[in-house]
Amino acid sequence: MSDLADLFPGFGSEWIHTAQGRIFARAGGKGPPLLLLHGHPQTHVMWHRVAPRLAEKFSLVIADIPGYGWSDVPQSDADHTPFTKRAMANAMIEVMEQLGHARFALAGHDRGGRVAYRLAFDHPGRLSQLAVLDILPTYDYWTRMDRKFALRAFHWPFLAQPHPFPEDLIGANPDQYFGRILRRGPKQGRAEVIDPRAMEHYLTACRDPLRIHAICEDYRAGAYADFDHDKVDLEADRKITIPVLVLWGSSGLAAACGEPLSCWQRWATNISGHAIDTGHFLAEEDPDGTVDALLSFFST
Repeated sequence: MSDLADLFPGFGSEWIHTAQGRIFARAGGKGPPLLLLHGHPQTHVMWHRVAPRLAEKFSLVIADIPGYGWSDVPQSDADHTPFTKRAMANAMIEVMEQLGHARFALAGHDRGGRVAYRLAFDHPGRLSQLAVLDILPTYDYWTRMDRKFALRAFHWPFLAQPHPFPEDLIGANPDQYFGRILRRGPKQGRAEVIDPRAMEHYLTACRDPLRIHAICEDYRAGAYADFDHDKVDLEADRKITIPVLVLWGSSGLAAACGEPLSCWQRWATNISGHAIDTGHFLAEEDPDGTVDALLSFFST
């Protein structure tokens, strides 16, 4: 992948060994530590437009979650354990510890947001602040999935089907499948807002059969173990107590499922946030609006 464009000039490249295999991360900037986690079907590269400004105030760690991008694909099992957000969160703690950060702030988009809020539930002392971008909790997505939302979020039940059905269908033409996901995410289908160099990063990773399988395992974990982990916390009335910023695209996936702030109030006690005039890919569609919101929140 050395021929892919470097969209993080001045940032270091780190390979960190964890129980989930090697995790790839970019590191740069100065100030308190801030971990950035990407969503599906993207990689750490999704942060390339906001990283330079954030790096002026924070020591950034921008990681590929297990199975995505340049991180290793862990060996799965019948319960999809390595792809639960609990296991991924544990790997991110290992990454941050090895880079010298026992406590840190965290922002996650899409699947990375699910890793982020699970880390906040399971390891509350690790985080100072949490930002989630264009998601509602996994439990809410599954329990609210009516006809309209299922048509919008069709990939959730599709990718969660038993192996190897989705892997075989996607593997026949991964560029068509993942290209469609990426093109339909921005507001009004404005696929041109995604930098072509970033698009090539995403599609290159998604052409790998191992990573196609990892993506399916990620969603299978979401349909079973992740759902159950959320349900346990909700029924026990556990809540995230650190400050939480909720950002969503006005035409994004979270808004299509429900009113994000009211949804998150069931899960956290200190919530703020607002919509940004985008679709699903906030950091690429409106990097200025996204970074302004993140800087205001994390600088408090």
